Amino acid sequence: MLKSNAEWLVPEIMDVIRLFEEEGANFVHYFYFTSGTYVNCIEYEGSVSQYSYRADTADEVAYKRYARRSAKLAFYELLSALTGKTFPYGALTGIRPTKLAYMEREEGRDPAELLRAMHVAEDNISFVQRVLKVQQPYYQNRGGQELFISLPFCPTKCAYCSFITAPISATKGYVEAYISCVERELAALKPILSDVRSVYIGGGTPFVLDEGELARIYAAVNALGLPPCEYTVEAGRPDVFTEGKLKLSKDFGVTRVCVNPQSFSDQTLKKIGRRHTAAQTFQAYEMAVKYGFDINIDLIAGLEGESFEDFAYSLGSAICLRPANITVHTLSLKAGAKLKEETGRLHIEGIGGMIALSRSMLFKAGYSPYYMYRQKYQAGGHENCGWSLPGRECVYNIGVMEEIADNVAVGANAISKRVFAGENRIERLASPKDIPTYINKCDKLIADRAEFFGR
Repeated sequence: MLKSNAEWLVPEIMDVIRLFEEEGANFVHYFYFTSGTYVNCIEYEGSVSQYSYRADTADEVAYKRYARRSAKLAFYELLSALTGKTFPYGALTGIRPTKLAYMEREEGRDPAELLRAMHVAEDNISFVQRVLKVQQPYYQNRGGQELFISLPFCPTKCAYCSFITAPISATKGYVEAYISCVERELAALKPILSDVRSVYIGGGTPFVLDEGELARIYAAVNALGLPPCEYTVEAGRPDVFTEGKLKLSKDFGVTRVCVNPQSFSDQTLKKIGRRHTAAQTFQAYEMAVKYGFDINIDLIAGLEGESFEDFAYSLGSAICLRPANITVHTLSLKAGAKLKEETGRLHIEGIGGMIALSRSMLFKAGYSPYYMYRQKYQAGGHENCGWSLPGRECVYNIGVMEEIADNVAVGANAISKRVFAGENRIERLASPKDIPTYINKCDKLIADRAEFFGR
């Protein structure tokens, strides 16, 4: 339980408290101003933690940012002292450590100093700096637009998944109307699109659609007359790959596909609700590589019942295939996922070792981390990270994660963004999350997007 005289701070503070909170714990938080200094004071069972700072800015947004930061530090330091626990990213609760680093750099400060002050582990400070170095040419060339298309259909629902996807057996009746809406949305984008750097068709599992359905989506994209650019289809699970779908994708100009097994253990795949095997992953990869695509493989560290050795095997299997990109996720509890409904808190033995192993093996294999992000309730407080062979980074992933380009998004649960770089401001327009509501509101969404982008 938390008592505070600064309620507007509570959402950020609670992200830290939830990492430590014992049943029945009571915290008292005081936030006050004295002699030009802002003070955060926390009391807990006779222990007191105090963190003071001077706010040399009159900007309200900046002031609140510093106030939250100092409150998180005060709580983290107290709770760390009480429990003896530390976390890989210390008191950081935001999803983008890299964005914080960029902000510090642009204000003329060394990002490492702030990260160190927030108790971020030294190896993670170096890791963030390594990501920034790889991103440098893309960040310097920021601007333009990314086009995203949501296809929220899957063969089955995975236990850890929080997306709006549902098994195709339950949503097949919506596919025709959904594709029609996406076609209409895409056609309406012509006055909006001007400098598209990448196209990304995400899921769900786009390849769960049949060839005719995929062809309609591809044709609607091609009708926009975009110049050649990176074009990703998050094809998805290996059991929905076919030669026909891959050839169709190649013919329509797709340059990158994702083969996403999450694990190379058949036992694990069965536990998390997947119907494919590791053998099918190898088969899908070999099919895709024949067409010259850049390929991404997704893995998750900390899946149910997996040991350190199991994860090491999956990682080694992915590296042996030599894809352009390998994405390593840390398991997290997500709202709406079956896993969150069944699990109160993640306690995964050896998760830190798994992440350390992934870094060691991928660096050794010639991969570099090119984007990263964190999520709430992530096992061990670690991160998700995309790794790339030199020069084969995914432009879309960098643009969206670092929010350095406008995102024009169509489909259910798609979020368009306008980035006002000179004003340090981002505006968002979200589509309805569920498929029937999206279909019913398609016309309004098209009108709202035109107004949102000023067309």
